[in-house]
Amino acid sequence: MKFKLIFFFLLFSIATQAQYITGIGTKWSDEFIEWNIYTEDDEIAGEITMRWQMQLDWSEWDYTIGDESGSIKMKWKNNPNQWEVSGENELITMRTLFKDDPSEWRITNDSETITLKSRWRNNFNEWQLKHGKYGEFNIISQWEGDPREWIIEDDLDDEISANMKVAIMFIVTYHSSPKG
Repeated sequence: MKFKLIFFFLLFSIATQAQYITGIGTKWSDEFIEWNIYTEDDEIAGEITMRWQMQLDWSEWDYTIGDESGSIKMKWKNNPNQWEVSGENELITMRTLFKDDPSEWRITNDSETITLKSRWRNNFNEWQLKHGKYGEFNIISQWEGDPREWIIEDDLDDEISANMKVAIMFIVTYHSSPKG
């Protein structure tokens, strides 16, 4: 009986700590260089921020999500076809499937590989995983044509790390944001 009671409290404390990502939005309504990541109760779970904001250098970013943190870097300057996410002993590579076509991406940490695809090639308001091997992850703009706020439907397996989810969110927000 004592074991069941301890198990119940342990399970309850783990369940109450688990929070799901439900959205990402710009920190400021007129800038695309700082993003907040939200949970189901609209609490901020993390952020993605441009590293060199004063220079408006779009090639390097930093992020935190929960207790994890890391960096996002363009593999080669001025070539947004390949990025790397480095965080918590994990290196994730994000690469376009076809050169200069940001509508479809292969994202891998060498153990798990997912393909992220915009629903339409000329409209980046809706993104989804191409195959459901690890579950579903959909990102839809809150308002069509406005890339400042996104709704996230996260039904991915636990095998997909928070760093991999950051990679997905980053690719969507980066390629949907105006850069001028």
